[in-house]
Amino acid sequence: MSNVLTRAAVIASAALLATTGASIGAAQASALPMAPTCRVADLDVAVGGPERSGGSIDYPILFTNTTGHTCALRGYPGVSVTDARHRQIGTSAIRTGEAISTVSVFPDDTVTAVMRTNSRSVAPNCRAPSTYVKVYPPNSTVAVEIPYHLRVCGMFEISPVEGMD
Repeated sequence: MSNVLTRAAVIASAALLATTGASIGAAQASALPMAPTCRVADLDVAVGGPERSGGSIDYPILFTNTTGHTCALRGYPGVSVTDARHRQIGTSAIRTGEAISTVSVFPDDTVTAVMRTNSRSVAPNCRAPSTYVKVYPPNSTVAVEIPYHLRVCGMFEISPVEGMD
């Protein structure tokens, strides 16, 4: 009988420690300061110069934190191209399917997402040139329209936001 009681006491003690440890860990984790999501008002959003590579053209979308506090971005921005009347030309950029992570954007730092299309030599079926690139930062319902002449040919993709190396 004492073996049964001892075994029961060990199991109960292990369960108590596991429960206590988990709740202590959760309390400690929730006590850590979390950076708020970057809002459009926190960011300067721009399109960088084109970089050609193997029949495609990459355009970095630059998100620069203009505040005095750290904020965070996670996921894919929404991206489309629009004409002079701010009407969308074709479909929005599709996501590349790459894994996402939360990226801390410190004051005055810049992170990027990469917009990609084909060169005309690879995909001659091009859309009309844009007047603007419309960008919704990840987890935002507010967009920024950036004056930028871009001709989308064939594929139109966007990568998730990531830190700059």
